[in-house]
Amino acid sequence: MQFKEIGGLSEVTKRLIQSVELNRISHAQLFFGPEGNGKLALAIAFAQYVSCTARTTTDSCGVCPSCKKYQKLIHPDLHFVFPVIRTPKFTKPVSDNYLGNWREYILKANFYKLTTWLEHIGAENQQGGIYAHESEQIIRKLNLKTYEAEYKIMIIWFPEKMNISASNKLLKMIEEPPPKTLFILVSEDINKILGTILSRTQAVKIPALKIEEVSEIIIEDNPELTPQQITDIARIANGNMVRAQNLISKSEETQRHFGQFSEWMRLCYTKNVVDIVRWVDEMSREGRERQKGFLLYALRMMRESFALNAGGENAQSISYLINEEKDFATKFSKFISPKNIFKINEELNNAHFHIERNALNKLVFLDLSLKIIKLIR
Repeated sequence: MQFKEIGGLSEVTKRLIQSVELNRISHAQLFFGPEGNGKLALAIAFAQYVSCTARTTTDSCGVCPSCKKYQKLIHPDLHFVFPVIRTPKFTKPVSDNYLGNWREYILKANFYKLTTWLEHIGAENQQGGIYAHESEQIIRKLNLKTYEAEYKIMIIWFPEKMNISASNKLLKMIEEPPPKTLFILVSEDINKILGTILSRTQAVKIPALKIEEVSEIIIEDNPELTPQQITDIARIANGNMVRAQNLISKSEETQRHFGQFSEWMRLCYTKNVVDIVRWVDEMSREGRERQKGFLLYALRMMRESFALNAGGENAQSISYLINEEKDFATKFSKFISPKNIFKINEELNNAHFHIERNALNKLVFLDLSLKIIKLIR
């Protein structure tokens, strides 16, 4: 993957290239930023640039043997770690067990989301994780000599998903890495990464994409869209290309979340406890990653509804919703005010916290529903 394939992030790219030109490559780097900004693709492009045997001042060459292997993600000195799931076949799963799935997933696009990756490997009700035995694999691989390139490069996607045991084992390797070893950690929530690991990495903040950058990517990939459609999608995506792609495709996930949310709010408003119990039972059968995704969606819809209520004459211009979401939120917004929005956000965040920690999901959603009934009335 080359820098030019990603789109946007030109300032960060320049700094990364300069670090190579000046031979100031930090052995442990943390790429962090919001979802949908291309930071994982940037990490792969940076790794390819470091390993390229004929790189230029702007990008890797794309044609040398190293680049050709990177383009297929099969370079022997490039290693990946990412969240995986336990199955009867893989009771102690490591990333290598899913490497074929990973290459297939990464090579389809340049912008990625954890929930879509887990769906790709059939996670269902499981949450992805990076477990202690993964660290043993990392240590084994990085203690080997390089095969072809100058550097052994380890890209860790979602290091915040590492359990404590895995984090502690990785810490020692980051503190005392073998020569010519490069770690690139790619994170969306650095607050969940072990503090001692954070302190030993060079932080590289990857910003959200600019509206113009999102527009350029949309135009290139979707020439059938009208200028007005492109403008609307780029503004509403708010720097998140995953969301932009969902808006373009009207993704099944977004449609499902909207249907669940709109029904849930109607039931809560009418205090229809019998049907709320039915709704909770249906939601409890969703996978935990989908449940967390729904709660994040609900947070966004609540905030957008509040913006529509509090925005006055500017309400429509500051809205990041379109079509049926916007129609629903415009009507629903009168129930979301400064009196309840903060408490609603708190309850949704608490529910997300408990689902992530494997609390009984039926109780979490039923308790949340009863609280929402009181808060929106």
